[in-house]
Amino acid sequence: MGCIFLFFVGFGMAVAGGVTLIAYTNFLPAGISWLEYFVFIQSRIECYFLPMGILLMAFVIYRFPSKY
Repeated sequence: MGCIFLFFVGFGMAVAGGVTLIAYTNFLPAGISWLEYFVFIQSRIECYFLPMGILLMAFVIYRFPSKY
């Protein structure tokens, strides 16, 4: 039961981080360059939720594989 919970926490973090990254791409038409975009998202903690969520899901999947 705890594995499912950890998987869903990781999934939620990945979704939140991905949506945030997509939302911040709206700055590009406003006139910032790709380099400025990447520098900006490095300073935002919510952008790190995507890789942390993916790592948490991968950990749960490969650490506790199904026995069937």
